[in-house]
Amino acid sequence: MSRYVFKLPDLGEGTVSAEIVGWRVQPGDVVAEEQVLVEVMTEKAAVEVPAPVGGKVIATTGRPGEMVAVGAELVVLETAEAAPVGAPPAAQRNAALEAAGAGTEAPAAAGVAAGDQRSRVLTSPAVRRRAREAGLDLKTVRGSGPQGRILRRDLEAHTVRAATSARPALAAVPAVTVPAAGGVRRERGATEEIKVIGVRRLIAQRMSESKRNIPHFAYVEEVDVSELESLRRHLNGRLQPGTPALTYLPFLALALVRVVADFPQCNAHYDAERGVIVRHHAVHIGVATQTPEGLKVPVVRDAQHRSLWELAAEMRRVTAAARAGKATREELTGSTLTLTSLGKLGGIASTPIINAPEVAIIGVNRALERPAVVQGAIAVRRMMNLSSSFDHRFVDGYDAAAMIQALKERLEHPATIFMNGV
Repeated sequence: MSRYVFKLPDLGEGTVSAEIVGWRVQPGDVVAEEQVLVEVMTEKAAVEVPAPVGGKVIATTGRPGEMVAVGAELVVLETAEAAPVGAPPAAQRNAALEAAGAGTEAPAAAGVAAGDQRSRVLTSPAVRRRAREAGLDLKTVRGSGPQGRILRRDLEAHTVRAATSARPALAAVPAVTVPAAGGVRRERGATEEIKVIGVRRLIAQRMSESKRNIPHFAYVEEVDVSELESLRRHLNGRLQPGTPALTYLPFLALALVRVVADFPQCNAHYDAERGVIVRHHAVHIGVATQTPEGLKVPVVRDAQHRSLWELAAEMRRVTAAARAGKATREELTGSTLTLTSLGKLGGIASTPIINAPEVAIIGVNRALERPAVVQGAIAVRRMMNLSSSFDHRFVDGYDAAAMIQALKERLEHPATIFMNGV
C-alpha cells in the first residue's frame, strides 16, 4: 500500500489558483484512473480534473466556493504497489481496486466501464451538482435538450413531480411575525440561500470589474431593417426543410467585419498590466449566449474569412456547445468584439456591459414594425435599435458614433454587406 498525494495541476494560461465548484468523489470512494475527481473554475473556464491513478480516496481539500492554489494538495489516494512493468491495463486497475478493498474486475470489466462512460447521462456540471445535492439519480430524469440532454428546467420539473407524488397535499407554511425596531412588525417567510460559486461567481466578478474600471459610453441608433428582413425571408425561403433559418446576427456580423477595418480602435483589447492597446487585424466575434449556468461568450474566430452561411453555421455551433456545457476553453476565450442579443425579449434599448478586455460591445434589440417617415410620407417599416457601449478611455464618442452609423448604412442597404471597399 502507498499514499499518492495529487496536487492541483497547472491548468494553463497563467492560472495560479482555481475555485472548487463540485466534488465528484468523497473520502472512501474507489476511483479508476482518468475518472473525474472534481470540477474547478479558473478565470477562463470550467475544468474537470481526472484522477492520475486509481485507488481509494483518503482525503480531499477544499469545499465548493473555496480557492485552491496550483501545486497545493488536492486529493490523497491510497494505491497498491505498482503493477509489473508491461502489465495490461486490467492488471493495473485490479491492483488499485484490490488495494482499496474492492476486489478485482472481471476480464470484460474494461469494456463494460467504457460502455458505462459512453452511456453517461448528458447534462451540465451544474445540473449534476444540483442532482447530487438533492439526492437524485439523473437516470430517472427525462431530458428535453438535444440528444436527451437534461437541462436545469428538467431537473426542477422532476423535483416538483416527485414532491407532489410523495405528498398529496402540502401544508401551508405560516408566516412568522417578528418584532422589528421602532415597534414595527414584519412577516418573515421562507427563504433560499444560494452560494455564488463557479460560472455565476465568475460572471459577477467580471461584470463588477467591467463597470467599476471602464467608463462606458453608450450609443443607441435605430435602423430600418425592412430591406434586410426582405432579404432574410427570401434566403430562408430557399432553404431545405429542416435547415436552421438565418437570424439577424450573421448579417450583423458580416456587416461588422466590413466596417471595423475603418475603426481599428474598436476591434481591440486593453492590456491593463502593460498599459497597452492591442489592435487586432483578425475579427474574433464573441456571441453573448444565455446558458443554464449563466451568460457565456463563445467565439466565432476569423469572421473576416467567413461567408454569411459560414458565420451562421459557426454561431449555431459554438452557442450550442456553450449551452450544452461542451464548449472548450479556446471556444470561450479570445473574442475581440462582442455581439449580444436578447432576441424576442430585446426591448427598445439596452446598455450592454463591455466584455473586458475588449473595448466595444454591440447589442441587438427587438425588430418590429412601426410608423416611420419615408420620403416625406408616413410608412410602416421594420425598425430595430442597436445599443452599443464603448470604453471611453480609448474610443472617442465621435468614432463610436461614426462606426455605428457605418454599420447602420450597411444594414439598411444589405447589398453592401456583401461588398468590400464600399
